[in-house]
Amino acid sequence: MSESFKAVKVSDNVYWVGAIDWAIRDFHGYLTSRGTTYNAYLILADKITLIDTVKAPFHHELMSRISSVIDPGKIDYIISNHSEMDHSGCLPQVIETVKPEKVFASPMGVKALSEHFQMEREILALKDGDSLSLGNLNLSFVGTRMVHWPDSMFTYLTGHNILMPNDAFGQHYASAFRFNDQVDQEELHEEALKYYVNILTPFSSLVEKKIEEVLSLNLPVDMIAPSHGVIWRTEPLQIVEKYREWAAQKPQPRAVILFDTMWNGTRRMAEAISEGLSDVGIEHKLVQIAVTDRNDAL
Repeated sequence: MSESFKAVKVSDNVYWVGAIDWAIRDFHGYLTSRGTTYNAYLILADKITLIDTVKAPFHHELMSRISSVIDPGKIDYIISNHSEMDHSGCLPQVIETVKPEKVFASPMGVKALSEHFQMEREILALKDGDSLSLGNLNLSFVGTRMVHWPDSMFTYLTGHNILMPNDAFGQHYASAFRFNDQVDQEELHEEALKYYVNILTPFSSLVEKKIEEVLSLNLPVDMIAPSHGVIWRTEPLQIVEKYREWAAQKPQPRAVILFDTMWNGTRRMAEAISEGLSDVGIEHKLVQIAVTDRNDAL
């Protein structure tokens, strides 16, 4: 008997239909000790719309979750917020099965997807500031070039006030539940910070500008539904404030001492620095880099 997966209701007319990757431990060189998820969202509007797909090996899980809500053949639109393979790996298979009326991506997303998959299927471009009518609902789009890829964009569902920002505000975090108020808060904060530090730190100046630009639109946000990890439904803007804080990169009175050693001489030097910092009340950590994953060290 084939394995069956169920969609998770996010709000009226919106369902999470993604996949949970409990086993992954290396994501492009990023240590994912708590696994990850590949989030996709199904909007049951007059024009039924799928936001993103999943990594290719999880195609069956995606389709099974969609089928628990509707016949996948009823999907009218597919929107790709980002062309990286963890979000678009099974896009050609989904298109072949669903045969949607239209497929959309950002202008750079159109180029990336067309070149990668060599699909004959036309993909339509959605520019920064564009909107798309789904009949009874509307989507708006915010281009987020280099946050963190040239083709990245945010999708916003008006009325339901759900922001789907793809790789922004996410975490590599597999969990039994889909919402931020259902998981261990210490784990969630740790994974959100690790995600920002390792993926978005190089783009911090762009992150700051884009956050201010999005906030200036005064869009009400009741949920933030990223492409990895849990959905922020309780105090969703808390993660936006954290991104503003992390992007500012203001120095704090704390230190990390990175060291390696062959005969323990360098270790003793590092420990002496540690003792000196303790004497003046400075929070710090001592990290032997040879036995610590670089993502955790960062």
